[in-house]
Amino acid sequence: MERVRLPHWLPDGRVIAVDGHGEVFVRQHRHPDPSVPTVLLLHGWTASADTQFLYAYEILCEAYHVIAVDHHGHGRGRRSHEPFALDAAADDAAAVVRALGVHDVVAVGYSMGGPISMLLARRHCDLVSGLVVQATALEWRERWYERLRWVLLPLMGPVTRGWWYARTISRGLRIAARHNHDIAPWVPWLAAEVLRNDPITVISAGRALSAHDAGTWASSLRVPSASVITTHDRLVPPRKQRALADALSAEVFEVPSGHLGAISHPDDYARATRRAVDSVVRRRGAG
Repeated sequence: MERVRLPHWLPDGRVIAVDGHGEVFVRQHRHPDPSVPTVLLLHGWTASADTQFLYAYEILCEAYHVIAVDHHGHGRGRRSHEPFALDAAADDAAAVVRALGVHDVVAVGYSMGGPISMLLARRHCDLVSGLVVQATALEWRERWYERLRWVLLPLMGPVTRGWWYARTISRGLRIAARHNHDIAPWVPWLAAEVLRNDPITVISAGRALSAHDAGTWASSLRVPSASVITTHDRLVPPRKQRALADALSAEVFEVPSGHLGAISHPDDYARATRRAVDSVVRRRGAG
């Protein structure tokens, strides 16, 4: 059996029991300087903290405390029979932060993690001192083809249970490795991480995301914000990402990639993430 290698720079991971929220998988890095801010990483739909932020971990850990969670039904995230809800995911994240004894965070949300980060700032304003939204939007069903995507969502269940799904994931990662040689050593591990997802909960999360619309309240989030825009994104068009950035009065940082830029353009993505967090932290301190 092939021995799966793990990236050496992953923050320590463990499962913690959180009152009222069950068991939650958390990665946590404690910076040697206790006074530096804490960054909370919130991953996107069908991803996990590790598959989303693999290349951002190291550059963020150089300067900050870092916490990353796996959402309900994703990766090693908590399992339950409850439907996935974005506000519940925000509440889960808030409960984790408090359970770890952290008093405020800069929340970084990629794709679905963007709405979760904004709901976290809205529902737990005492915890969030800054926002970084990435490859995300105010809403997810403006155009007909976006609505069609969600109508077809139930087909994902049988697809993800098929025996060939694992092979397809592995093959896709190997193809990606031809363009990004840095991920080649981690392909078996990344494939195994993707396959941890619970298909039923992932479908439920897609439904929740399809109903999300922050157009009426995003501008009320009065925290320093930044936006990392994936400029060749076909899943979340850049114009929608810019509309969210405008609503948040966010400073914009660009990555010349599609929606999977965190893996396909790891250096560009990691640097943009670090610059975005640095920007928010500077403005947070100035406030």
